[in-house]
Amino acid sequence: MKEIKLVVASKNPVKIQCALQGFQKVFNHSKILVEGLSVPSHVADQPMTDAETLQGAKNRATNAQAASPNADFWIGIEGGIAEPEDKMEAFAWIYILGSEGSGKARTASFDLPPKIRELIHQGIELGIADDMVFKRSNSKQKNGAVGILTHDLIDRASYYEPAVILALIPFVNQELYF
Repeated sequence: MKEIKLVVASKNPVKIQCALQGFQKVFNHSKILVEGLSVPSHVADQPMTDAETLQGAKNRATNAQAASPNADFWIGIEGGIAEPEDKMEAFAWIYILGSEGSGKARTASFDLPPKIRELIHQGIELGIADDMVFKRSNSKQKNGAVGILTHDLIDRASYYEPAVILALIPFVNQELYF
C-alpha cells in the first residue's frame, strides 16, 4: 500500500480531520500519514474578502511546504467573510500544493446572523463571535458557525471535506492539468 504524507497547515483538529477524510476518499488505496503544523497565513486573523481568504490558504500551504518539505502534499485551509448585497457570508478556501502543481476549491457559503455580523464589524473574529453569541467555548475547533447554525446537520469538518476533494481534482487528472 502506497503511503502519502500530508501536511495540514494548521493544528486545528477540525482542519486536520477534514483534510484526512478528503484524502482518504480520493486516494482510497493509499495510507495517508497526516501532520498538523502551525504556520502563518500572512493575512488578517479574519479575512474579509474572497481574495484575501484565498491568499491566506495559499500562504499557509506554501509556508507549510517550506517548514516541512519532506511531504507529498501541503494543504492550507482558510475561513473568510464577504459582504455581498448587505449580507455577510462565511466560506473557506482550500489550497493544496503537490510536487506536480496546485489545486484549489472554495466551500459553499452561508449567511451569518446580524448579531454575529455586528461583532465582526467591531473587529472580532468569527469563531470568537460565535462563542459570544451562542455561549460556547472554542467552537472553531469543534462544529463552527456552520454546525451551530445548521444544528449540527453539517459540522465544520464535513463542510470543508467536499472542497478538499474538489481541490484534489488536478492531482487525480494530471494528464488534463499538469
